[in-house]
Amino acid sequence: MIAIDTLHHVGICVTDLARAKAFYGGVLGLRELPRPPFDFGGAWYQIGDCQLHLIVHPPTPTLRGTRDIDSRDGHLAIRVRSYDDTVQHLRSHGIECLESPRNLTPWAQIYVTDPDGNVVEFNTETPHS
Repeated sequence: MIAIDTLHHVGICVTDLARAKAFYGGVLGLRELPRPPFDFGGAWYQIGDCQLHLIVHPPTPTLRGTRDIDSRDGHLAIRVRSYDDTVQHLRSHGIECLESPRNLTPWAQIYVTDPDGNVVEFNTETPHS
C-alpha cells in the first residue's frame, strides 16, 4: 500500500495564459506562486494547502470543446466560505453559474467554467452562509 499524505496539486491545461490568469488570479483572487522556468507557459496558484498548476498546451486533447457547464464532467472543486457571496461575485464578473444549493451531497454547489471550458465547482457546507 502507498502511504498517501494529501493532495498536492491539480494541473489543468489552458490555451491562453493571460486569459486563464485573469480568471484564476483576477476573478478568483488566487495567490500566484513562483514557478520554475519550464520550456512551456503556465502559472501556479495556492489554494489552501494545495496548489493549482495551469499548463499552456494549445493543442491539448483534454479540453472539453465547449463552455457548457456540465457538473458530471471532470472538474476542480474549491471550498468557499459563502455560497451567496460566491454566486454574487461570479455573476458580477459576467460568469454564468449553475447553482445546486440543495442536492444529494452534504454541501451546496456552484459550477462554472473557466475561459477554456474547464469545469470548476465551488462548494460550501450550507447554501446560505
